[in-house]
Amino acid sequence: MSTRLSKGGRLIDRTKSLNFSFNGKKLRGFAGDTLASAMLGADQMLMGRSFKYHRPRGVVASGAEEPNALVGLGSGARFEPNQRVTTTELFEGAETASQNHWPSLEFDIGAINNKLARFLPAGFYYKTFMFPRFAWKHLFEPVIRNSAGLGKVPTTGDADRYEQAYGFADVVVVGGGVAGLTSALAAGRAGKRVLVLEQTATFGGRAVVDAASDGALIDGIPVEEWVKNAVEALEGMENVTLRTRCMAAGLHDHGHLIAYERLGDHRPNDGLPRHRLWRLRAGVTVTATGAIERPLSFAGNDIPGVMLAGAVRDYVVNWAVSPGDRTVIVTNNDDAYRTALVLLDAGLVVSAVVDARAQATGALPEAVRARGVRVLEGRGISKVQGGKRVTGVAICAQAGEGSVLETIPCDAVAMSGGWSPVVHLWSHCGGKLLWDETYSMFRPDPARPPLGDQGQGMAVAVGAANGALGFADCLADAHGSAEGAAPQGTAPAEAPMAAVWVMPQGAGAALKSKMWLDYQNDVKVSDVQLAAREGYESVEHTKRYTTLGMATDQGKLSNINGLAVLSDALGQPIPATGTTTFRPPYTPISLGAIAGEARGEIFQPLRRTPIHEWHDANGVDWEPVGLWRRPYTYLRAGESKHEAVRREVKNTRTALGLLDASTLGKILVKGPDAGKFLDLMYTNMMSTLPVGKCRYGLMCNDNGFLMDDGVVVRLSEDSWLCHTTSGGADRIHGHMEDWLQCEWWDFKVYTANLTEQFAQVAVVGPNARKLLEKLGGMDVSKEALPFMTYKEGELGGFRARVFRISFSGELSYEVAVPASEGLAFWEACVAAGAEFGLMPYGTEGLHVLRAEKGFIMIGDETDGTVIPQDLGLGWAISKKKADYLGKRAQERSHMADPERWQLVGLETLDGSVLPDGVYAVAEGYNANGQRLVQGRVTSTYFSPTLGKGIAMGLVKHGPARMGEVLDFPGDAGVVHRARIVDQVFYDKAGEKNDV
Repeated sequence: MSTRLSKGGRLIDRTKSLNFSFNGKKLRGFAGDTLASAMLGADQMLMGRSFKYHRPRGVVASGAEEPNALVGLGSGARFEPNQRVTTTELFEGAETASQNHWPSLEFDIGAINNKLARFLPAGFYYKTFMFPRFAWKHLFEPVIRNSAGLGKVPTTGDADRYEQAYGFADVVVVGGGVAGLTSALAAGRAGKRVLVLEQTATFGGRAVVDAASDGALIDGIPVEEWVKNAVEALEGMENVTLRTRCMAAGLHDHGHLIAYERLGDHRPNDGLPRHRLWRLRAGVTVTATGAIERPLSFAGNDIPGVMLAGAVRDYVVNWAVSPGDRTVIVTNNDDAYRTALVLLDAGLVVSAVVDARAQATGALPEAVRARGVRVLEGRGISKVQGGKRVTGVAICAQAGEGSVLETIPCDAVAMSGGWSPVVHLWSHCGGKLLWDETYSMFRPDPARPPLGDQGQGMAVAVGAANGALGFADCLADAHGSAEGAAPQGTAPAEAPMAAVWVMPQGAGAALKSKMWLDYQNDVKVSDVQLAAREGYESVEHTKRYTTLGMATDQGKLSNINGLAVLSDALGQPIPATGTTTFRPPYTPISLGAIAGEARGEIFQPLRRTPIHEWHDANGVDWEPVGLWRRPYTYLRAGESKHEAVRREVKNTRTALGLLDASTLGKILVKGPDAGKFLDLMYTNMMSTLPVGKCRYGLMCNDNGFLMDDGVVVRLSEDSWLCHTTSGGADRIHGHMEDWLQCEWWDFKVYTANLTEQFAQVAVVGPNARKLLEKLGGMDVSKEALPFMTYKEGELGGFRARVFRISFSGELSYEVAVPASEGLAFWEACVAAGAEFGLMPYGTEGLHVLRAEKGFIMIGDETDGTVIPQDLGLGWAISKKKADYLGKRAQERSHMADPERWQLVGLETLDGSVLPDGVYAVAEGYNANGQRLVQGRVTSTYFSPTLGKGIAMGLVKHGPARMGEVLDFPGDAGVVHRARIVDQVFYDKAGEKNDV
């Protein structure tokens, strides 16, 4: 049985007991424990069930590579499934529950799958559930859905909070072991800004634990003391920052590193954010991420009590936990002998060391022999005995087929199949790997690192992460070419390992069907061999066919062994098979951290203009426009919304209207190449626009479809201000940046979204000029400020840009003032405009006004399939320039098809309003029995100015069919009849605007 030792445990505080529960059972641990060490200390060996066969599962590792021991943690609003017990620190009152079983962990009905294993091999789901067809919906699918997934989904909102942060460093060192600390010291002493990230709560890594067995020294002092001194030295450097419990999740282009910091997991309810997601920019990322021990593949290597040898000594040294009174160690390398020494020093029994190598010589094996332990050379494990925990092992010749030579009773098995460098970060952004035949591992290729924007290497692997597994070599590699002497490591030398992928090497099918590669997904050696026989020669295909490496540990323990088995089955060397793709994150990240503060009311924060409160106090009816809230209309007592809109339109046409246009996008484009850039972004020329002038522009996507429109203003020789639709500002700014950063990266252009920096007020109507003249401070006469020009100066005491543009057909000015002055300027206009009949109007009035003038609206006349030519806007497409976004797409045969629907005006014969979006039907039916159509309504309103319904629509051959009457079937069998007319219903000559 596993138990807590009476002494030792360098990470625990025996004076602080912590209570917790597992499946309702009350247990106790100490401060400094992980859930895994606390449960093992309480003899809780069985912690879960595997996914497919529901086999008993216990802890196999001690870190992030643990595939088995996942639990549901917490309850109610703080419940979290799939928490890895080896990385979860124990805290008072922790509630844990095992997963993937029914009705209980000890008695699981799902274990029947283990009895049916021969009928459920790799890929069985691709070959079954096909017949009879009706059974899929009523039998197979319900069963599969109920079986899918691990853990329970939380049913209540998350009570914790999360945050995100940004950081910058010349050097980010990932890993706080002796290699990472050595690299950090070298960079810190060189004056560089250094950030050290360590995913656990303590520094030192494996070296501190290993030194407990082999007496390793650094610069002549114990490793633990050297680590303490190194941390203190780094803490004393102003240019160095240390962060524990912070995992580097992924390395991306341009040195963009995502890190995941666990702030409150170990002390919930203390007010701290639970997690913090870091977005870091690193000049160089040093991956000192160490190496992960590999398991060995022998029958029964998944039974609770079979653990990695390194993990066994972690539990003994760090947490004073014994995995069993009697342990058998099985290995192909010298490192596992350190575990034997640690167990012996703790007063435990090592029944035997089973070494697959023909000879086991060297300092470590000899030290174990000197302690009276049998070392069985050239031997392997034929089978582990036991069910829910280990009871013994059957020993065989490694070179044989599994015949049992002897049986050794034991409580635990410590296995070691060698070490694999953690190359994930190195590989995330294109770093390449080499196969190291000596250590049977993939390690980083220093000649092919991940590259930065200038072709420079942006990552450096050091220490064990670089394949330097020897203690002295690890320190020297981490110091590199830095100034000063590298720390000198002293540790026992190790003999070469032997590559052992199957134990015994001649095992038959019966044994291979019980050799587990992927513990969580129940992938066996026989499954990978079956995939090879069935033609899955690509490692990526084999991964998906067998689910090897697709569990929550992402193959940290299983991948190399699986690659080796696949390579052997294909009769090719391991490098020829290659590796699967390493994808971030390195370990799972909470969805809360990804969302950060973006939840609840600020998940999508409502955006308000500077004049929002005035609208709210003056009878506004709000309309959502993207994330903005804009006035739809202003209601008076006893007035309907339709009546209010008609009042506002009439008043604007006859007197003076005021519109809050602050939501319109305002994007500054500046730089020597700004004109060239805008010529490519818009369909017409912007580089030729004179300073102080405005020009209406259309923007298409690369498929040729119209995506936005607006007025572009040239502010100076190298600066343009691009107005966009209200809902399009962020999207268009992102569109511009996408092309600048990804395609035209050499353009000297800067863009800035200034939408929220300015309040913008449209002063519209016959009395518009009178109002501005009353405010004073700027000459706004026709001669001083002609149509489609702008002036900057002072208006009524406010700093202002005044644009002489119109979206209504009336005399109109749009005045932009700093956002902080927006409300005051609006109130000044309201006060000064009273004598001119000023009345504010909302977005619906705006839409009616523009429709009366035949102006298009993005999102109404466009739907992602419309091009400018469809809307009669060919005049806004330059014939002079060679290219613009969408030009070539618009020249395709479908885009130039004369049968495309085109924009026209529509008037009902009885003056009523056409329903929005209705289709005009044509003669005949299609193959589905539906009426053929020849057009549709895009915008439709009642015009107070004309006293009748007006509409715009896209109609086949529309401009050539003026006067024709079309049928528009509506609801309840009503057919609306409308005549095709010019889409400009009001003041076609533009006389009202040009005054």
